[in-house]
Amino acid sequence: MTFAELGLTAPLLQTLAERGYDTPTPIQEKAIPVILAGRDLIAAAETGTGKTAAFALPLLQILAQGEPAPVAATQVRAVVLVPTRELAEQVLASLQAYSAGLGLSSYAAYGGVSLNPQQSRLAQGVDVLVATPGRLVDLFTKGAVRFRELRLLVLDEADRMLDLGFAEELSILFSAFPRQRQTLLFSATFPDAVRGLTRSRLRDPRSVEAGPRNAAARTVEQALIPVDRARKRELLLALYQRRGWQQLLVFAKTKKGCDELAAALAAAGIAADCIHADRPQAARSKALAGFKAGSVKVLVATDIAARGLDIGGLPQVLNFDLPLQAEDYIHRIGRTGRAGQPGTAISLVAADEMPQLCAIEALLKAPLPRIDEPDFAPQSALPGAAASAPAPAAAPTKSSSGGRNKAPSHWEGLDDFPDDSSAKTSRRRGGRRGRG
Repeated sequence: MTFAELGLTAPLLQTLAERGYDTPTPIQEKAIPVILAGRDLIAAAETGTGKTAAFALPLLQILAQGEPAPVAATQVRAVVLVPTRELAEQVLASLQAYSAGLGLSSYAAYGGVSLNPQQSRLAQGVDVLVATPGRLVDLFTKGAVRFRELRLLVLDEADRMLDLGFAEELSILFSAFPRQRQTLLFSATFPDAVRGLTRSRLRDPRSVEAGPRNAAARTVEQALIPVDRARKRELLLALYQRRGWQQLLVFAKTKKGCDELAAALAAAGIAADCIHADRPQAARSKALAGFKAGSVKVLVATDIAARGLDIGGLPQVLNFDLPLQAEDYIHRIGRTGRAGQPGTAISLVAADEMPQLCAIEALLKAPLPRIDEPDFAPQSALPGAAASAPAPAAAPTKSSSGGRNKAPSHWEGLDDFPDDSSAKTSRRRGGRRGRG
């Protein structure tokens, strides 16, 4: 099948041809016709399979149809919600590339930078706004953005959007959005509890999947190495030297751990930098740019980099610590093996990480292959057949309930206005996680 057979218009087809895209991926083939038909959608696909184009292309076509009037001041016609600043910038870049010649404007708003420039830009109106939830709540409560003209809403990485850390921000935003809208949810993983929550926000949605649910990309070769926690750093340095790695993305559990590991690598003569939520946006952008350019050989990151980092040809990912949520493992290793390219994902696993390993292997429905490093054989050996062990219960998903308080004058949605406690809690928490 070709993009033309999916119903895309000539300007988009020309842009795709100029970028060398001639055949849609499975998720694009399944999702684009549903979106163009005006249906709400829940879409699941492996990482690195073109989910951004799957919603961006039809979204832009819908907005460009006919001769739409210029968007009004402070209004937006489409909103794409994302969990991190890096993903916001990546989605914005894709939208701007695909919309060349369509006369549509796009912009990204997220925390960690000054609010004033974002308020000034939104005062002019924007066709497509990419935003993190906490920053969008801030802009909305200040009257900098309104949603009367909103036609399309996209939640990218929807499982993260709807988990405990974002539920209250989303409750406020969904209450503000008009009910007459088209809503699209995209992610690589959709736990059953989240699927139930998403259906309460969508109107008779179509559900499409490309590949097995909650599956890792087939192009990624996965393995784990048992090691005592105290020797993980030593093993990482040994692997880097022995395997001749030139570009390595390392995931650590904590922000302090990222800083310490990057410092240790630098002390060993390896060009390293780190990304986590406490670093200023300018420092995060510089670290990522250096990693993509090759001046930074090892980038150490928390899970904020598990979604949104698109680094062409990244050969390997290493989990220094296993993630607390099994689904995050799929997103982490999905930074390699993208667009059909091969990749390698290695996890350093200590005995106290068996609960996380059990959950990961249960999600994958297969044990991770194990590699023994004789010089680093752990004193506390990992039990075998971890996949058969019971996985820890998933944390419950929490959502806020709306109240019936009087809405402020700029509140234009048709749902109930959330109560004051929900709004206040959301604004307090937005500075940490929801603002990206």
